[in-house]
Amino acid sequence: MPIVVNLDVMMAKRKMSLNELSEKVGLTLSNLSILKTGKAKAIRFSTLEALCKVLDCQPADILEYVHKHP
Repeated sequence: MPIVVNLDVMMAKRKMSLNELSEKVGLTLSNLSILKTGKAKAIRFSTLEALCKVLDCQPADILEYVHKHP
């Protein structure tokens, strides 16, 4: 998938654990884990907003488009 989720990078920069992020954002550990590993098929804007607020970042810090050549 050409959309890469860099949630683990932002969590490391903010020295935040998955448990801590889960509590602050209000998402289950399993849902955050699915997002963190890049296995999610979609993300709600409200979830993206909450992540950006808690991690003090922009959506582009979490989501990245990587063009793959054929």
